[in-house]
Amino acid sequence: MYKLIPTTKFKKDLKKVKKNRKDFESTALILKTLESSGVDGVPKSMKPHKLLGEHKDNWECHIKTDLLIIWFQIENPNTIKLIRIGSHSDLFK
Repeated sequence: MYKLIPTTKFKKDLKKVKKNRKDFESTALILKTLESSGVDGVPKSMKPHKLLGEHKDNWECHIKTDLLIIWFQIENPNTIKLIRIGSHSDLFK
């Protein structure tokens, strides 16, 4: 089990996602997956990968085609810091 710690920016992003019920439901599922097994539990179809540049060492996956989640995973203690959630244009300006 991982402890999920959302950043302030993530919380603001999540408010936008909540406006679309289907997007929020998909987001809730991936958050449960991250909480239970971290990146190892994320399906390959969601393309989990580490980022480069400004978000170096953070993980990203595609919840939907243009809905991404970015997080930083720490193994000891098992913690995931939720960095951002949103579209490509929202996150990579």
